[in-house]
Amino acid sequence: MYQRILIATDGSPLSDQAVESGLSLAALCKASVVVVKVVPLYSRSYLEGGDFTSLEDVKRIEDQWVHSAQQLLNGIVATGQARGVAVKTVVMKSDLVAETLIDVAKEHGSDLIVMASHGRKGIKRMLLGSETQHVLTHSSVPVLVLR
Repeated sequence: MYQRILIATDGSPLSDQAVESGLSLAALCKASVVVVKVVPLYSRSYLEGGDFTSLEDVKRIEDQWVHSAQQLLNGIVATGQARGVAVKTVVMKSDLVAETLIDVAKEHGSDLIVMASHGRKGIKRMLLGSETQHVLTHSSVPVLVLR
C-alpha cells in the first residue's frame, strides 16, 4: 500500500499521537518513514517582531532549536526501530511550514503525509493559521490528518 511515509511533528502531545499512528501504519505496510520537524527562523529585524540581537546570538539560538528538534526526532527513531520501522529524520529551518513539508515529501518520494490537526476554528484559525489545511489543499501527495 504505502512504501514511504512522511510524518510531520511539532513535538506537541497531539503531534505525538500522530507520530504513534504513523509508525503503526508504517509497521503494518512495511513502509519506511521520514519524520520531519520544521523549526522557525529567528526574527532578524525589528519589523519582523524581533529585537536587536547579534548575528552570533541568532545563530546560537537557531542551532539550539535544531539540536532540540533532532533530539525529539532521535526518540522517534528509537520508537520506530523497536517496531521494525526504518526511520530517517529531517530537521528543516523555515517559516513556511506547510510548503517545507510538501517539498520534503516530494524530495523523499513519500506516498503519504501523516500529520496532526489542532482543529482550530473561527478567529483562532484566522489568527494562528492552519498548516495542516495548507498541506491538505496544496499537496499532490495524500495526507492523513489525525485529531
